[in-house]
Order: sequence, then structure tokens, then C-alpha cells
Amino acid sequence: MKVGSELFMHAPSGASKMALAVEIPLLGTALTRNQTSLDLLIERAAAGDATAFEQIMISSQPRVMAMSWRMLGNEADARDASQEVFLRVYKYLGRFKQDQDFFAWLYRITVNVCRDILKKRRQQGESPVSIAADMDEGRPEIPAADDDAEQTLIHAQQRELISRAIALLPYKERASILLRDVEGFSTEEVARILKSSSTTVRSQISSARRKIRDYCRRHQGLTQESR
Repeated sequence: MKVGSELFMHAPSGASKMALAVEIPLLGTALTRNQTSLDLLIERAAAGDATAFEQIMISSQPRVMAMSWRMLGNEADARDASQEVFLRVYKYLGRFKQDQDFFAWLYRITVNVCRDILKKRRQQGESPVSIAADMDEGRPEIPAADDDAEQTLIHAQQRELISRAIALLPYKERASILLRDVEGFSTEEVARILKSSSTTVRSQISSARRKIRDYCRRHQGLTQESR
């Protein structure tokens, strides 16, 4: 499954707020938060309706794939994670309670699967993968107008710096900042997804933003000095 060809990560602006605007075109029809329709699909799927489960999977898979890609940094692992996520969704859907937020539940499974893959990767001694580099690989170059060439280069460098900084974050900080600043969950929702406290999540997000900001500033400085 091809999730998208562009990942735009803009540089941080200001000390209090990290702007992590990540745009990945998603295929398929995303599930809306129409709770009634969603509840019916879940109920039917949990009762063994394969068509209902397939509809849930097709509609929500782009979200799972995108989050997995951001957590893991490359398409191959994201594909494996997405497959495992829906195997677990199928296995445990009968335990899902209708008063829960389905998407929070889905992201919790996704984050847990990504954690397992990252743990396996560390055990095998693999290095972090650059998200931007992986997504740019194999994409044809689009010539830019002279006036836009410098801005295009700056944005590409910023995107690469932030993706590398995210790849170096500890798992919990990476999950917290992606769920909060990219996926748009509130701090309280992130805490529920990660089964943590709001205080802990706020601390993790603050630490992640600071590390990303410092990483970008440090490496932007080195880039300017080398010119």
C-alpha cells in the first residue's frame, strides 16, 4: 500500500510550541467520528461479519500506516506494523467496549506494535532510519524555479532535520509528541492511549520539543558554518 509521496515537516517556531505539521496524503475513505455508524460496524464485525471488519480495516488503515511510518521511519516496517495491528484488532475486537473511543483504542494498539518492532530493532543493533530520506527515496526530482530553489532546499533540510530528531527520541517521547502534535489528540487523550498520566505526558512532550528544537538549531548551525 502506498501511503503518500510527501512528508512536510516544518521547522520549529518559538520556544513554547513545536510546529510539527506532517502532511501525508492518505488513500481510501477515512472513518469519520460518526459514532453511530462506527458502533454498528464494530458490533457487526465483533459478531463475525467479515464485510464490516473489512470496511473498518480499509477505512482506518491509512491512519495506522501513517502513524507507524512516523514511529518507525520506513515503509517496510510500517507495512509489517499495519498488518500486525489489524491482526490484533481482529483478535481483540470482541473485548472492545462501546463506551471507548475506537480511534484511541486503535492508536494504542498501533503504538504497542511499533514499540515491539523498535525493541526488536534495538536488539538487532539497527540504526534509526530517517523518515524524510526513506520517503524521498525513488521519488523523481521536480525542477524548481530559480526563485523557489533556495526555499525548496531550506524546507527539505528542515524536514530532514526534524525527521532525524524524531527518530532519535526515546520511544515514549516519540509516541507522545506524534500523538499530540501530529495526530492532534489532547494531552489527556494521549495519556489514556499510552496508559500514562497527563503530567508524565506533558513532561515527555516538553522534553521531545526541546530535543527536536535543540537538534535542529545545532545542526542548522553546523550546516551554515560549512558553507
